[in-house]
Amino acid sequence: MSAVVKKAVVTGHPVAHSRSPLIHGYWLEQHGILGEYGRIDVAPEAASDFYRNLRSAGLVGANVTVPNKEIAASACDWLDETARTMGAANTLWLDETGRLCGANTDGMGFLGNLDQLAPGWNRSQGTALVLGAGGAARAIVWALLSRDFTAVHVVNRTEEKARKICDEFGSKTFAHGWESLGTLLGKVDLLVNTTSLGMTGKQPLEIDLSNLPRHALVNDIVYSPLETELLKQAAVQGNPTVDGIGMLLHQAVPGFERWFGVRPEVTDDLRALVLKDLGVNV
Repeated sequence: MSAVVKKAVVTGHPVAHSRSPLIHGYWLEQHGILGEYGRIDVAPEAASDFYRNLRSAGLVGANVTVPNKEIAASACDWLDETARTMGAANTLWLDETGRLCGANTDGMGFLGNLDQLAPGWNRSQGTALVLGAGGAARAIVWALLSRDFTAVHVVNRTEEKARKICDEFGSKTFAHGWESLGTLLGKVDLLVNTTSLGMTGKQPLEIDLSNLPRHALVNDIVYSPLETELLKQAAVQGNPTVDGIGMLLHQAVPGFERWFGVRPEVTDDLRALVLKDLGVNV
């Protein structure tokens, strides 16, 4: 009798660019697991039915990327606290009763990256400044509040979008327009860019860090280029920095454990493999 091959996929629209198969394939091989992980392009209009019928498709679970995270959450029978808060799920699995379950691991990926590359980064539980007000920003605000930061400032070119996030997360969060950036930079312990500004092929992130305290940690979730202009500027003036590739790697860990029964590790070898595939010079 042949062994059952567990199969999971990454879904989204488009999805051909996803590096998730490379990451999960590395872990499957590393742990000698008889499993498969692939890609399926799922358009938004077909997404709800697809996720509700994972078992009939022969899948034990799926990752979800844009633009289907909110649809995936609405299709689930059960959501973890983070996915409920976000209204978005990026990791799906079937429990022992067949229920479709969902989690949002973006915030966990952010925390795992900083924990690994900047140990003790949140020891002071101080003030953070988050640039951008999209889905990644929401996940990161949640993550920072989970580590008891005393204040999280969200800056966005459209202040109303920043205010929407802060209304959801309460009295420790503060919304600002871009014009407030210079003043805020002088008061923070952590700066995180969640916008696409500075990404290869996108507009540059034009920001002057001269007012930023030298102890403040700077993180850019952009990973192409690996060292963004923001990180270069921070490093030149002596600020500690963390790049964004680790967030991609760490957010994948919980799903692999759910589907294949082993909790994998984010190693230097995996990091190097993904960076090579991205064509990033290190």
